[in-house]
Amino acid sequence: MNRSIDALAIGLERLLGALLIVAVLYNFVNVVGRYVFGQTFISADEVQIYIMVYIAFLGAAVATWRRMHLRMDVLVQRLPRGAQAALGAVELALVVVLASFVLYVASGYVHQMAGLDARSQNAGIPMWIPHSAIVIGFGLIAALSVLQIIQLFRKGDAP
Repeated sequence: MNRSIDALAIGLERLLGALLIVAVLYNFVNVVGRYVFGQTFISADEVQIYIMVYIAFLGAAVATWRRMHLRMDVLVQRLPRGAQAALGAVELALVVVLASFVLYVASGYVHQMAGLDARSQNAGIPMWIPHSAIVIGFGLIAALSVLQIIQLFRKGDAP
């Protein structure tokens, strides 16, 4: 199972890299258009911001799977292995609870945005699309944290 999720994480990283390249190219074309031809894409800023939002939330899911989030673990590293495992299990459980809560609230908001047919000012993008980045990102974070808890108990490292 780890290989499959690792492959998905690599694929997601490549997608995020491609999105970053698209955002940079879109910005470059907009700058050239503005200063060379006197024409701009009115929607450029919105689209770039929405791309960056997706990059942030989907990248957070990859960081969750790789356990690369920033954490204060100077003291935890000094604890015995059993205490480290116990704190790791508590940390994962708290991540699941928090991510599930954010997923629940964000899902309601996305549903509300879709129901109102709210759109961005310049690009006319339905607002449920950029807001769904939160739903997707925190949904992945919750699911991946649950998988990590299962793995922790299967290995026997759990408290």
